[in-house]
Parts: sequence; C-alpha cells; structure tokens
Amino acid sequence: MTVTQTPLKISADFDSGNIEVLDASNPSNVRLAIRPDTNSPHLQWFHFKVEHLDVGQKHAFSLTNASQSSYNRAWNGYQAVASYDHEHWFRVPTTFDGTALNFSLAPTESQVYFAYFEPYSRARHDWLIEQAINKAGTELIAIGKSVEGRDIQLLRKGDGAVGKRKVWIIAQQHPGEHMAEWFMEGLIERLQEKHDPVMAQLLAAADLYLVPHMNPDGSFHGHLRTNAKGKDLNRAWQDSSRELSPEVFFVQQQMEKYGVDLFLDIHGDEEIPYVFAAACEGNPGYTPHQQQLEEHFRRRLSEITQDFQTRYGYPRSNPGQANMNLACNSVGERFQCLALTLEMPFKDNDDAPDVVTGWSGKRSKQLAKDVLTTVSEMVSVPR
Repeated sequence: MTVTQTPLKISADFDSGNIEVLDASNPSNVRLAIRPDTNSPHLQWFHFKVEHLDVGQKHAFSLTNASQSSYNRAWNGYQAVASYDHEHWFRVPTTFDGTALNFSLAPTESQVYFAYFEPYSRARHDWLIEQAINKAGTELIAIGKSVEGRDIQLLRKGDGAVGKRKVWIIAQQHPGEHMAEWFMEGLIERLQEKHDPVMAQLLAAADLYLVPHMNPDGSFHGHLRTNAKGKDLNRAWQDSSRELSPEVFFVQQQMEKYGVDLFLDIHGDEEIPYVFAAACEGNPGYTPHQQQLEEHFRRRLSEITQDFQTRYGYPRSNPGQANMNLACNSVGERFQCLALTLEMPFKDNDDAPDVVTGWSGKRSKQLAKDVLTTVSEMVSVPR
C-alpha cells in the first residue's frame, strides 16, 4: 500500500507574520524568503507557521534571501526560535552559509511556529494595557493613533504632582524588536507587586510615563524597522509629522505637555550578543551632569544584574556629531536630561548564555525589573 504524505502547509497570514514560500515540496529543503517592510527595503524579521509535519523526521528550512537583509552580519552566531504552542519558545540549530539562513527541526508535534525572536502579539498588548490599568494602578492619560489607526497608549503611574520627576520609558519603535514589549511587561509586573520598598521610593519622587508599543502597524505587518508608511520612527525625531510618523508626533506632544527628566528608549540589536546602553554624548548641548548620570546608570545596572555590561556596544559619537533624528539624542538635547537607548540581543547574552532559549521574553522582563531598581536610586540625584 502506498501512503501519500500530506504536503506541508506554511502560512504567515496572522499578527506579525512574515514569510514568502518559494518551494515547500521537499520537507528536507523548504525554500523560503523574508518579505521586506511595506514601502521600505528593510527586511530581517520572519515569523511563520508550518503544519502537516512528519513527527520525528528532520525538516530543514532555508531563508534564501538572508544575505540581502538589513543586518546580514547578524546571522553569524544566531539561532532561530521555535514553538509548538506559540507560548514556549526554544532555539533550533541554525547556520548561515553567506547566502541563506538554514535551520532544522525533528518535530515532536505536527505543527510548529518559527520566528526571528519570541513574538509579542497585539492581543497580548491589549491584555497588558488592561493589566497596567486594573492591576498596576496606572492611568491611561492619552491615546495617539498610528498611521493605520491603531491605538498608542500613554500610561502614567503616579499623580502628576508638581515637583515630581518625570521618567519616560518607550518601547518598540522598531516593530521587529519584540523583546522591547516583553521588557514593558516585566516593568508593569513589578508595578503590581505589593510592599515593594524600592518602588515606593521611586514613586514617591517620580511619575512613570510609559508607552508600551510605539509602532503597532509595523509589528502587525511583520516589519523589522518601519511603520506603515515606510518610516523608521527612530529616525523621525527632528521631522515627525501627522502624515508620515504620527506615532512620534504624538509622543513629542505629550512630552512637551508633561516634561521629561529621564528617558529610556527600549530596543533590540541584531548583531551584538550583549545588553548595553547608548547615550547622547555627541549632542551639541551635552553636559557634564548628563555624563555623570549616564555613568551612574551603567555602573549600578551592571552591579545589579549580570545581564547588563559596559564593555561592548555602539561606538561613541564625537562631540557635536550626534544623529539628532534619534529619540535618545533628540530628547536628551531638548530636555537636558539623562537619555539612553537600552539594547537587548536577538541572539543571546554571551556573558550569561542560555542554550535553550538564548535571550528571551522572560529575560527581557527581568531586565526591566532591574532597570526600575536602578532608576529608583537615581530620581533623588539633584538636577
């Protein structure tokens, strides 16, 4: 008797899905391609579902245009993530041959998801906003709209009293950097804890202004870098507009209304296998006080957690040579405040590797809690 195997079914028609199927006829050599961002040449993020797998048999997948990605050097040392239930993610054997990214799996179930990093869905985002308001005691003080009309929520933890410090934390300007909203979930989790003296100290001196997701359109469409208009939001802080970058335009309006004393912009980095921070030392108005605050933040966070370090990161900008289109530089200059970009890896943290998950949503959440401890110690530093 001849048994006909059901052909593989590969789909990406869902939240943050991204893949193009070239040839799925051979399960040991499935050929795929990453779709670029809408109205942009950027490509790197992938996320897709495979059904009708033959349990126990090795299946191999090839992203044939990986060398054309925005950060093609990032594939070296990278491992793709997989999940059977879209909740528990693990790394799979992955190689880059200079042209294609290749990974394989002998599945234990008949369907599996693959992704560039553990995705953070819009449904979970909606749940997170509900948790923030109903359990963490934050207030929804403003709602902006993305290009396609999705909500961008501004939450505040605190009473807005005169004299309190204004701590701003925004996440996922780059939509493929899903670790950024996992970070925000960890932050909101800590705000729910009872009898936390560290948070009591922080909230006595400061209000937290939180934007959990800056680029909902891009994330929904499976983009790496841009919004629905093809605009890189972290290159739009000098020329934001309601038409092309309403997401940034909204946040800047709110910053002008409330003020900023400390600013953290949460991101993920494709190439560097460490957690690190980038500052605004190249700004024309950069001050010694800002430098002291940056050094304080880096020193204390690296003492609190092994998941942060100061040896590796981006090259420092020369004085007066900062890219002022970046959020960190723009906000730091406008408000003369501590302003940092916090970067987490798509790969793993080489200082504390996890062979199963690599860097993950869980680790991103814990980093957020450690960052809050660091911030709590800094809000009492004189202006």
